[in-house]
Amino acid sequence: MNQIITFGEVLMRISPRGNKKFIQSNNVEFYFGGTEVNVGISIANFGGKVKHISCISEDFIGNTAISYLNKFDLDTSAIVRSSRPLGVYFLEVGAVIRPSSISYNRSHSSFSEIKPEMVDWEKSLENGKWFHWTGITPALNKGSQQTLLKGLKLARKKGLQVSADPTYRSGLWKYGENPRDIISEMIEYSTIFIGGINEINELLETEYTYSNEDFIAASNQLMDTYPSIEKVFDKIRTSINSSWHKIRARMWNGVEFRETEDIDITHVVDRIGTGDAFATGLIHGLQKFDDFKAIQFASAACAIKHTYLGDVNYANEEEVISILEGNTTGRLKR
Repeated sequence: MNQIITFGEVLMRISPRGNKKFIQSNNVEFYFGGTEVNVGISIANFGGKVKHISCISEDFIGNTAISYLNKFDLDTSAIVRSSRPLGVYFLEVGAVIRPSSISYNRSHSSFSEIKPEMVDWEKSLENGKWFHWTGITPALNKGSQQTLLKGLKLARKKGLQVSADPTYRSGLWKYGENPRDIISEMIEYSTIFIGGINEINELLETEYTYSNEDFIAASNQLMDTYPSIEKVFDKIRTSINSSWHKIRARMWNGVEFRETEDIDITHVVDRIGTGDAFATGLIHGLQKFDDFKAIQFASAACAIKHTYLGDVNYANEEEVISILEGNTTGRLKR
């Protein structure tokens, strides 16, 4: 009973090198990622045992993706295969005053074929202690939504902790369902809420502001509406420009409000996956530390991810704790 379970699409990211636009470049780099698998790999880098569940293409690209996951010791035994291609997205990384641009090609991907009967949730969860999900997966199609819901129901029945990152991206919801209704039902099977005022307002149809007082009030209303939710955690990003961000976090556990100090990232190498790094740090931190140290660890994990190219946070626990301890000068370690 020691696995962290993640379920979601594995994507290939294609980008020009550096901060170039596609029209400038004949050379591209590729990375594997996807919101939930980013969390899974990062947890493995912290020493956790992870099982990732997905549907991946039955070709050499799919084989390469699975080999990539296996490189981090992820359990891929529950991954099923499809004749459709792996989902792809294209990213131009911005700099300073120029924002990044992203375009997805995933509507007919291998993961779009996922159906509830394709996943043996009983077997997949038999060694699980924590299930993490995001709002990306139920947004993609009816099959992924139904498959995830089936897994969530069984996870709670088995007593797993369930963390929800109900990311809402309106452009993904194209199969005719009401996003609020779908996400609301899934929150009923969750215990940890990773989201801020925007996500709470979407769910509750409220108009809370970003103040700490409203965050506490919003969190209390969320916990009253969804009694399974025990704690609420919010990552706050301040963007000075595309290359300079500040990260802090706040929490409400029904008794105590705490907020971390800003961590300055004055040269952003890659912003993709930083929210996933925060969720990872929180999942890991809540298993090892008290709630406040957990959000401090999560903020530091999020911050250090900005220094790695690709979707995944490659930092280990020691490196994140070093950031927590104030070692942010980047001095050479000998």
